Amino acid sequence: MRTTLLLSLVSVSFGLAALSLLAVHTISEKQIRQEISSDLEHSILTFQNIQAQRRQMLSREASLLADLPVLKSLMTTDDGPTIRDGAKDFYRLSGCDFFVLADANGVPVALFQQGVPWDGAQALSGVDEADFTSTESHYVLRNGRLFEVSSQPIYFGSELSGTKLGYVAVGYAVNDQVVMEVSEAAAAEVIFFANGEIVATTLDAHHRRASIDQKEDLLNHPLNSTDLWLEHEHYIQASVTLSRAGNPLIQLVVLKSYDKASRYLTQLNHLLLALVLVVLLISAALATYISRTITMPLEALVLGARALGAGNFDYPFQKKGAIEIQELSTAFDRMRMRLQKSQQELLASERLATIGRMASSISHDLRHYLSAVYANAEFLGYDAASPAERAELLAEVRLGVEGMTELIDSLLLFSRTGQALQPTYESLSFLIERALQLVRAHPDAKDVSFIYSSLPPLELWMDALKIERAIYNLLLNGCQAAKLSSRGASVEISIVETEDWIRLYITDNGPGVPDSIRVTLFQPFVSEGKQGGAGLGLTLANKIAEEHGGSVALEESRPGRTVFSLSLAKATLGKLAESAQQHAAIATPH
Repeated sequence: MRTTLLLSLVSVSFGLAALSLLAVHTISEKQIRQEISSDLEHSILTFQNIQAQRRQMLSREASLLADLPVLKSLMTTDDGPTIRDGAKDFYRLSGCDFFVLADANGVPVALFQQGVPWDGAQALSGVDEADFTSTESHYVLRNGRLFEVSSQPIYFGSELSGTKLGYVAVGYAVNDQVVMEVSEAAAAEVIFFANGEIVATTLDAHHRRASIDQKEDLLNHPLNSTDLWLEHEHYIQASVTLSRAGNPLIQLVVLKSYDKASRYLTQLNHLLLALVLVVLLISAALATYISRTITMPLEALVLGARALGAGNFDYPFQKKGAIEIQELSTAFDRMRMRLQKSQQELLASERLATIGRMASSISHDLRHYLSAVYANAEFLGYDAASPAERAELLAEVRLGVEGMTELIDSLLLFSRTGQALQPTYESLSFLIERALQLVRAHPDAKDVSFIYSSLPPLELWMDALKIERAIYNLLLNGCQAAKLSSRGASVEISIVETEDWIRLYITDNGPGVPDSIRVTLFQPFVSEGKQGGAGLGLTLANKIAEEHGGSVALEESRPGRTVFSLSLAKATLGKLAESAQQHAAIATPH
């Protein structure tokens, strides 16, 4: 009960704590993911706002440059080298990372890129001429660097009636400074992809290599927050395409570390685990207190009941615990005392009844034998008796004396059951033969045929005298039962040996054991339907078998066939052998 209570309290406490921990963890994890997803969306919106501001700034700057008379005068020369030489001042004046002057068809005439030295006409290579004919902001990818560019046409005269002299394009580089600004505004990691290649990122070298390996996962989930692992670190990412239809394809990927965002969740989990341990400790302490006040006194009461069931009336009771438990212990103690008193009275009456039955049985048998001895002795006193008659009378006297001797021997053997055995190494078949000889000499075995095939030669360590007496009693019991049969009396003997047992079967063809005595068959002084006997034969045989680790059992009983078995345990016989050998070793002088 204490174990059940303890396990119940601990299980309930642990279950509630685990459910609470799981609920808090699930809700917190969901909240973190929602916050990260919201941050990612905010990051993209922040960049798009910054991008819109930069485009407006670039468009205004390109418009201002296109309206400069000096620039228009330069473009009217329509001479490439002259335009390129004059464009240097305008490039420096613009302060942009990217500067292009193109002719009226959008073909670049002068191009300047930050960080790339001027090399004359060769600097014009690698630029798509279609990039500069559109007045909408767009991206330019050149020499592995990405620029956002805004173009404006240059007119001689008004835009409606004037002549188009060319285009001026200015742009800023999408470099580490730009991605850092976006990262700081978005509180996230940023990657710019151009045609599937990284052109700018805030990731370190290790994470950058990992992102290259997983770029398919990075670029295939636009605007959807998905999970990603880079260098064993958990990220949630979202991506958006920045460029319009056409070349190059520019994509922005924003990542936020879930591990860093969930650190407080880990701390919360540790705190909750500590609370779970505290709850478990409190539950254990509460269960211990309850066990001391309720379950332990009940357990002591249960032990007292078991001791009482085993016949121990002196088991000490400790009247502790709750008041109800103490009252229950007191009531149980009073019941035990009354039960002990009743048992003593019952034992006393049972002893008297047993003594009465024994005295009645013994007196009846002794009176029978003494009457026969007295009558035959009186006849022997007549002088007229012939020698043959005297011999017959003397035989009757001898039978009476032998009957009384057998009765007294049975009583003595019954009183000595339970004493130490005297094991000797004997042949079981020899003991059976000797018991058969003794039984054949008994008057109850007259006209009884004994059936047995060749018995197996079993030599065992056992108390030979007691085993012989048990076999004799079973054979005599079979003869007495078989004589009650209307057919020819017969007794069959057989032996069966198994791995653990040796069983001797005695079968007679008598009318069977009456139902009225089957329950008390092996109790002393129980007998029915027989002319003589004190009712100790089966009792003694069973006691002797029990001393050898076995028993005597009624295997079958019906009219014409009754089977008794005498079982001997090989394990007990082996212990008797060891005991006999030890005694022999001690008795042997060195």
